[in-house]
Amino acid sequence: MKISRFEDIIAWQKSKIMTVKIYALFGTSKDYGFRDQIQRASISIMNNIAEGFERKSTKEFKHFLSVAKGSCGEVRSMLILAQDLKIISNNDFIELHAISEEISQILSGLMKSLRV
Repeated sequence: MKISRFEDIIAWQKSKIMTVKIYALFGTSKDYGFRDQIQRASISIMNNIAEGFERKSTKEFKHFLSVAKGSCGEVRSMLILAQDLKIISNNDFIELHAISEEISQILSGLMKSLRV
């Protein structure tokens, strides 16, 4: 199946869902540094997928997917910290951590499928 729009990429769709949940969860946090960092990292995932796709170069797309995967790891790291600091509930942690792991796996598979 040929993907014609970045919006059709499953990893982008899931990262958008995760970003909306992160904004809802951390939107009122008074820890502005933490809130801004986790929000920026989650946005970075979806935006790097989109930007890489729009470059229309397999090599650049793969690079941007790698950057998105790195941001996914950053989100997971921050979620672990948020759980340890009792900023989020265990249920919220489990849900978001699972989504971020799934996105990371999808990105890995997509990168492997690209031939450069």
